[in-house]
Amino acid sequence: MPATERADGTRIHYETHGSGFPVLLIAPDGASSRTESWESNFYDPLREFAGRFQVIAVDQRHTGGSGGPLAPFSYAEAAADQLAVLDELGVEAAHVVAVGSGSALALRLAYEAPGRVASLVVQAPVGRDTTNTLGTFFGPFDEAMRLARAEGLEGVIESAAREGLFGRNPGAGPFAQRLHDDPAFRDEVRALRRERYVAALVRYRDGVWPDGTPYFSVPQDWPPTCTTPLLVLPGNDARHPEGVAKRLAGEAPRAQLLDPGFNAPENRVRTVETITRFLTDHTPSTEGR
Repeated sequence: MPATERADGTRIHYETHGSGFPVLLIAPDGASSRTESWESNFYDPLREFAGRFQVIAVDQRHTGGSGGPLAPFSYAEAAADQLAVLDELGVEAAHVVAVGSGSALALRLAYEAPGRVASLVVQAPVGRDTTNTLGTFFGPFDEAMRLARAEGLEGVIESAAREGLFGRNPGAGPFAQRLHDDPAFRDEVRALRRERYVAALVRYRDGVWPDGTPYFSVPQDWPPTCTTPLLVLPGNDARHPEGVAKRLAGEAPRAQLLDPGFNAPENRVRTVETITRFLTDHTPSTEGR
């Protein structure tokens, strides 16, 4: 199981498939974002793109094969984890394909290291517009706090033992998989006071869903300065509103907005062909186009 080790001792698991110009995948599922999350998408880029590109899939901190300390979430740190994987593989630049909450991570990567991102595809980007509020995103964390206060840390640990994915079991919290898999991490959480654990949940939540920018991970005045080629597939629900996709595509100077039909299972073949063509068109010529 390949992994790169970060300065804080965290091991970030990744896997690669195929060959060619690199495509870094950033999966959906928020705090449960891992390689297996792609199975819930209507197309699987590991399978669809590996015939033409080197596909790189990464497990975010606390999910899949990756670890991490009991610490607040940081988009800058998540981008540094992605860059560490690219460095480990000797990749100077890659296309980035992201879905849902993974789009916030992808935008931050382009913000932090624009020279490392050849192009960017965001499907159903997460964000704020007039149709939602911060409360739209806080629900899973509210449940994690409720369970901790009602049943204590042993209740949280027992919940994570039954189901270790935050997306499926919000009460187990964003560290659910670590609690499920790692006895030492369980002991670390068990040693906390209940309110200290709840405070850690609040800090983590506010790192993932900060107020002040519709895109969460980047300043709202950044997209007009982004020169990375960008393909946007609109979402259609409260957490991934079409308005956010339209705003992003309207502000970024090299963005292309697809119609909402591309983000639908019945249009899988057309969507995969369109994304593949976009990636191919923006692959540097030195890679033998």
